[in-house]
Amino acid sequence: MPIKWSAVRVHEAMDAVEHQLDLAASFLNEARSIAAAARKIPDLPQYLDQRIFRVALEIERLDSIKSAVAGVRRDIPEGAVDAERKRTRHGSQKTFM
Repeated sequence: MPIKWSAVRVHEAMDAVEHQLDLAASFLNEARSIAAAARKIPDLPQYLDQRIFRVALEIERLDSIKSAVAGVRRDIPEGAVDAERKRTRHGSQKTFM
């Protein structure tokens, strides 16, 4: 049974999301390093250390975002992207029933 939504568009959107995440990765790695250095500031109160630690943990969420993107890709029915590309290779035409 054919799907009614565009597997190609979903696939391309996830490509774009991954691209943006890849661009952000170096900035987030730098932010993580800065946060780690901030935790080593002498005489830092524990409550601030905990807050900075939380900031570093939130930065780690990049990996869970990538996992979520992979989950979207897994949920696209197998072969749907290729089938849609083959079907629309020569242009699309509305079907009348």
